[in-house]
Amino acid sequence: METNIVTREEVVERSAELPAFPRIVSEIIATLDDPEANFKVLVDHIAHDPVIAARVLSLANVASGHSRRQSSVSDIYTATSMIGTGRVREMAIISSIGGFVDGVAAGGLSDAFWQHSVAVGVCSEELARHTALPGSAGAALIAGLLHDVGQLWLYRFNPEIFRMAWRDALSSATGIEAVEHEHFGADHSIIGAWLAEHWALPAGIVAAIQHHHCPDDALMEPLVPLVHVAEVLSNALDLTERDENRVTSLSPAACRRLGLAIDTNIQSLFGRMEARSRHANALFQRASQIQPASCSHTEQ
Repeated sequence: METNIVTREEVVERSAELPAFPRIVSEIIATLDDPEANFKVLVDHIAHDPVIAARVLSLANVASGHSRRQSSVSDIYTATSMIGTGRVREMAIISSIGGFVDGVAAGGLSDAFWQHSVAVGVCSEELARHTALPGSAGAALIAGLLHDVGQLWLYRFNPEIFRMAWRDALSSATGIEAVEHEHFGADHSIIGAWLAEHWALPAGIVAAIQHHHCPDDALMEPLVPLVHVAEVLSNALDLTERDENRVTSLSPAACRRLGLAIDTNIQSLFGRMEARSRHANALFQRASQIQPASCSHTEQ
């Protein structure tokens, strides 16, 4: 079996070879608790991003009932006010992280990786709004989008062994974390957490990335059960319609921490998760120009 032991020092050192982590995401995180500052950050960013600006203006004009020819909304400030800071923030985050994923993968990783990331991000955001736990829906979205960022690092720097690990996991029905440990001496969860720490992301997001497969180890951090449950539900709901989709066990302790009961009363949440994740994936399907590869990604 081919191996290449990965250490924290190597992950941090080689992160310098990756595209810069999106500054707008860090700025959004820093202003989540200050609506006025967050609004200003978004407007300033969108004004310099023609792709997001076009989407925001288009949505604002649709919301106002005007066609493109009759558009009455032509400035970002008005459009953002009309659509809502939360929705515009989501668009900026997904688009920025999508561009980062594209830069890291350099056109080789399966589309399914990005689709899964978007689904888990949106489901985390919806779950944050549904539960009574303290915490930001914006932070939940970011944590969900980045939960598998360790796999990006492995793909970028060890593509052949990465593909081999996935083939081994799929052929043996073994959890990907265990197979990654065999090949790399670490799994994508801890590698992703090392990266997130290096990028100075908040401790809650770091913990959610590290423990999304094993939430019971860190349930006091609200983002941990949120991202774990969101990922399991996104797979159970088959939100990305992947050919190979494994539904791993849902932590009862994580559900209790969220005050979440899986019964008929939760159907409305499932409906929102499905509708919003499909819409987001349709809207941002080209946010990262990733082409299909011979080894398709399947989160476990």
